[in-house]
Amino acid sequence: MNAPIEDYALISDLETAAMVGRDGSIDWLCLPRFDSPACLAAMLGTPDNGFWRIAPVSRAVPAHCTSRAYRPDTLVLESRWETATGAARVIDLMPPRSQLPCIVRVVEGLWGSVPMRSELRLRFHQGRVVPWVQAGEACTVAVAGPDAVWLNTEGLAAEPGGGNSVVHDFTVRAGRRTTLTFVWAPSYVPEPPAPLSVPAETVLKETGDFWRRWTAQCRYEGPWRDAVVRSLITLKALTYAPTGGIVAAPTTSLPGSIGGERNWDHRFCWLRDSALTLSCLLRGGYRDEATAWLGWLVRAIAGEPADLQAVYGVAGQRLLPETEAPWLPGYEGSRPVRFGNSAMSQLQLDVYGEVLDALLLSLRAGISMPGHLWRLVEAMMGHLGRHWREPDQGLWQVRGPARQFVHSKVMTWVAADRALRMGELLGRNGSSDAWRALRDEVHRQVCREGWDAGRESFVQSYGSPELDASALLIPRLGFLPPGDERVGGTVRAMRELTHGGFVRRYASNGRGVHSVDGMHGGEGAFVACSLWYADALATTGHREEAVEAFERVLEIRNDLGLLSEQWDPDAGRQLGNAPQAFSHIALVETAFLLSESESESAAESESAA
Repeated sequence: MNAPIEDYALISDLETAAMVGRDGSIDWLCLPRFDSPACLAAMLGTPDNGFWRIAPVSRAVPAHCTSRAYRPDTLVLESRWETATGAARVIDLMPPRSQLPCIVRVVEGLWGSVPMRSELRLRFHQGRVVPWVQAGEACTVAVAGPDAVWLNTEGLAAEPGGGNSVVHDFTVRAGRRTTLTFVWAPSYVPEPPAPLSVPAETVLKETGDFWRRWTAQCRYEGPWRDAVVRSLITLKALTYAPTGGIVAAPTTSLPGSIGGERNWDHRFCWLRDSALTLSCLLRGGYRDEATAWLGWLVRAIAGEPADLQAVYGVAGQRLLPETEAPWLPGYEGSRPVRFGNSAMSQLQLDVYGEVLDALLLSLRAGISMPGHLWRLVEAMMGHLGRHWREPDQGLWQVRGPARQFVHSKVMTWVAADRALRMGELLGRNGSSDAWRALRDEVHRQVCREGWDAGRESFVQSYGSPELDASALLIPRLGFLPPGDERVGGTVRAMRELTHGGFVRRYASNGRGVHSVDGMHGGEGAFVACSLWYADALATTGHREEAVEAFERVLEIRNDLGLLSEQWDPDAGRQLGNAPQAFSHIALVETAFLLSESESESAAESESAA
């Protein structure tokens, strides 16, 4: 049985990440990058697909650690274990990478003595290739194809375990430490890698100092600071440092519904996250990260506007072929397990608006822009002007037929609007008449074709009565002002999408085939949509309701402050890939918006007095 998604903690070296369960097991790890093949994949299958567990061996010990927490303002995880004979702490971290990816696990005795066991079962190439393993006096090495893993256990004797695993049994006593260091290297490297010899105290101090220095830059001082800081740390952890790209999540195929088929690979970078990511980072005080993300964005989209994709690899690569892994049984039987993402080949017109919104935001923030930027804007707008009337797969990347999605048209309006504003800032007005005409035409069409007078709401697509949570973004994008009666009607109508206080992205028809995407089964409520609802409530004058909606989301974070993509209000559990960048971005944005609205209300009250 797989552990609940909310049982997992994240550790990262800013190039890849590991997922650590409450039972002390690392069940997901891709090396050397986020999008590399997994070498520990029990999260999507069984222990035979690879894990590394460190935990007490006493039968009296519960299945999970007694308590756990990140060290304040860091990504260093501490898990405490209480036993009948003593207590121990396991400290898990990945040092920000300078050479090779490395996981350090320090076992520290707190009182008494605790028998411990480390069991490592490696399975390269997405959890299926059993490596050749050689245990030496200094360390153990496992090799398969291009990959090698070196494990330094400070001289502990290795024993063979079941399922071709390597076991180390040892006892930790009060005040004593044992460190296990795991390093990946190319298989042709003949000598133990340098990180194996770095003292644990040095690694702990340098890693903790790195995260505390980074966290100290946070500019948010509102009532939800702890949640904002943890979300910003999570976003940093999902950053691929060499390029500045931020992956949507470090995992693949964690399901939107248990046993369902909406199982996608999110270890890539989506353009639609771009403007929200930039806004989130700049608001938080992280200009360097915002600049790096913009650099990734501009490099990724370079080329013909017709070739613009919704999603790219961490290095900006365009080919992300989607394959299935039949040897993996899936998280709680949710199949297929997918690697890669065919959304790269879909037409998603909204991404033009997201890119231009991000570029305008960067320009206003004074971030240095490349010299060819304006030519890029003109090329994108020329292409969009010729193709915006076409149906597409929309914000939710549906696998069903293309449609005239309202959100895609609203984002076309955003693209024209932001291009005009950039032209004003740069003194480039040569195409302003054509772009202004496009903006006006799109606005008229959306208000005519995307509005349902009977529902008193904007709908998902032209001619459809179905609602879509993306309409909550209309006031934030500036398409209509918050006081417009159509905005108010849309916000009221979205109550139909709520379930247990959380918002679905669109209506679900349970176990049947859904008409929007042609896929079987329901799904949970989208965390980001619930936060968009809080934003819309706040901007339309319902701040108290907005705070309640926001704090409901805070309550569904796991004990470490992490959010997945979705939430199941009935089962009370997280669903979808985790931790999800989009959820944490939306959390930060909502916290800033609510704090700013509170300050504005206080200022107005003081002025009136």
